[in-house]
Amino acid sequence: MLGGDLEPCGNDPVTGFFRDGCCRTAVEDRGSHTICAVVTAAFLDHQRRIGNDLSTPVPEYRFPGLVPGDRWCVTAANWLRAHRDGAAAFVVLASTHERALEIVPLRALEEHAVDVPSGPGALGA
Repeated sequence: MLGGDLEPCGNDPVTGFFRDGCCRTAVEDRGSHTICAVVTAAFLDHQRRIGNDLSTPVPEYRFPGLVPGDRWCVTAANWLRAHRDGAAAFVVLASTHERALEIVPLRALEEHAVDVPSGPGALGA
């Protein structure tokens, strides 16, 4: 999205349509899992209310369920709906695929943009 290589979104839990940690997409990705979100309690609650429960573990799909602070490739349409409803998650622009712009205005993504290091080592700890 920022003109460079797409940075990884998250590996704990492993996210992405291809479960490779990146918000890459393909024709098969009908949901456009292109936005790297740092989920919040409000976002997770909103998603549950619209029928997209991201909090409940689904062991048969090796999905542990998300908690606030997790990074996850969310669908552009569901993120936009949360934005319009006042419950948008934060967005890591460097890890968000440019195809998200086919659904979500750049201004909306920038409004919720955060710069999140890939791990604690990047914090200088």
